[in-house]
Amino acid sequence: MEQVWDTLKNIDYSGIPIGKILLVIVILTITQVLRRFVTAAIIKRIEVLTAKTESTLDDELIAIVKPALSWLILIGGLWIVKEVLAANIGAQLSETITKVLNLIVFFIVAYVIYRSASIFGQLIANVMLHTETELDELLRPLMPKIFQSAAIIVLAIKVSEIFLGQSAAALVGLLGGAGITLGLLLKDIVYDWFCTIIIYSDGLYREGDWVGVSGLEGFVQIMAIGFRTTTLHVVKWGSIVKMPNSKMISGIVENWSQNPGTELKWGVNLILKIDGISATKTARICAAIQEMPKNIKGFSPSCIVRFKQIEQNARVIEVIAFVNDDNLYFDAEKQLNLAILELLEQENIDFLHVELRTEPEKRKFAEKAANN
Repeated sequence: MEQVWDTLKNIDYSGIPIGKILLVIVILTITQVLRRFVTAAIIKRIEVLTAKTESTLDDELIAIVKPALSWLILIGGLWIVKEVLAANIGAQLSETITKVLNLIVFFIVAYVIYRSASIFGQLIANVMLHTETELDELLRPLMPKIFQSAAIIVLAIKVSEIFLGQSAAALVGLLGGAGITLGLLLKDIVYDWFCTIIIYSDGLYREGDWVGVSGLEGFVQIMAIGFRTTTLHVVKWGSIVKMPNSKMISGIVENWSQNPGTELKWGVNLILKIDGISATKTARICAAIQEMPKNIKGFSPSCIVRFKQIEQNARVIEVIAFVNDDNLYFDAEKQLNLAILELLEQENIDFLHVELRTEPEKRKFAEKAANN
């Protein structure tokens, strides 16, 4: 065998000994065998470990890793071949081949990282995001994108090192400076993102809640809570308003759908000012109003009627009733007002409160303006 090997070394083809050519053929053959059997063995082992899972994410991960592993084994075989032929192909060509192989390996790894980033993000979201609010439903679609963005940044740093010759520290510093600049430009958007977390964590409101919002007149319904804005339906005008979440937590939001007890209670407040009635008639009117909610559908039986004060010639009566069915709020309010009007008619009260003002200076100014 030693003589055969010496003979083969002395025979060459294009300057390469036949022995090395045969060795290269053997290495490539073994590489192809390893690509088939080793890859199959590793993938089979992974499938056994993940067979009990109900998710399809592990199957997607295997579909990504399997071709990448096969290519990495092939690259390993080609690198060995390059080492065998290094003395015959020259240092410059050998170095070029090394760079090309390293670049191919990098792109294979980059492909695996990018494709698997979304899967890892989804897995982490499924494991960690289990809260009692809808915040997890809002964040879950973002987790894969966050991991993909992180993978792109890491790959960009590596590509800059390969093609631009820049160090990772310099590029990280550049990205940090750009991040600060973008942060200043997008600070309001980022602030709205954090306000979204506050809305969910503190339970300020949920989709479908009826609220009162400072600056918007009448009832407002929460249609959707986005990652930056809240979509509001202004019932009075039938319009849609998209309010930044930062304003929703900094302004005053009255939540009518969240009640301190188990029963829904939406308040109906009325102020009556009646001139020149006696104490007996005032007491009779208060007692009659106290019984009205019990006979009107949609009202809670409890009602607060206060003879609040005497204001000049008027007797001021405050009425606070509570509606326990949100679908009957406006109808119950109307029926209560009509019942009060009927009561006033029965008591022969034709008018309520008349306020007289004497402002001579303002009167003269108005007449002068009219003459001009």
